[in-house]
Amino acid sequence: MPASAFIANLRHAFGSNPLTAGAAAIFVLLLICALFGPAIAPYDPLATNTEMRMSPPTAAHPFGTDQLGRDILSRVIVATRLDLGMAFSAVIVSLVIGTAMGAVAGYVGGWTDQVIGRLFDTIMAFPLFVLAMSIVAALGNSVVNIIIATIVINLPFYGRFARAEVSILRNAAYVEAARMGGNGAIRILWAHIVPNIMPPMMVQASLNMGWAILNAAGLSFIGLGVRPPEAEWGIMVSEGAAYIFSGEWWTFVFPGMALVLAVFCFNLLGDGLRDLIDPRRRT
Repeated sequence: MPASAFIANLRHAFGSNPLTAGAAAIFVLLLICALFGPAIAPYDPLATNTEMRMSPPTAAHPFGTDQLGRDILSRVIVATRLDLGMAFSAVIVSLVIGTAMGAVAGYVGGWTDQVIGRLFDTIMAFPLFVLAMSIVAALGNSVVNIIIATIVINLPFYGRFARAEVSILRNAAYVEAARMGGNGAIRILWAHIVPNIMPPMMVQASLNMGWAILNAAGLSFIGLGVRPPEAEWGIMVSEGAAYIFSGEWWTFVFPGMALVLAVFCFNLLGDGLRDLIDPRRRT
């Protein structure tokens, strides 16, 4: 697609939907925090100051301080890199693997379809967050294991969708024309069918980004994710929850707001992404 056409489609997608434009602005803010967080954070997120513990929001500390006197704004900013990094890594890997498995199952059919389908059914048979908890508990608390758990529970979403779409498209007219042109099964699948199912798959990936962020934060909240004193939204909400009834609301409200904004952003971006990359939405 020429650059001018892409920019025109971008303006149309954002101009026709102000909520999508707002979500894009939030995404840019999150991306800046993820890339440059340590440089733009006003304080060291791990530095403690007992004299300033549980200080409410002030000009010096706009989000207040926590039970150890650490600046909550700095911790929220720096935590963006870790939370988005875990979610992005898990979604990309699960998208690639799930799409590949589902596409093969839908195109080949037979026993291959049965085996892959039963694997997805087995994963979906468990409550997904409980399955993620079990995987992390078995493998150990680490960022890599959180990503692995999130990949596993997301596989069926992409695999089932890809299988259904490929099962329909494998008998389409342009696929038959490609076969008659001498193209092999592998080329037909990856060069002709899979590119045509990517727009809805990308929308699903955008929605799953929000779920992946919540999954990582939830594991940290219950003590099965990233370990303190690492700055991470779920840990910060968990630590702040102990002070709900004593009135130190800022300790959990601001990290919770960061989670809400991130999930809200990626859910709304799904619609804009569909308008941007799906040719049928631009006619």
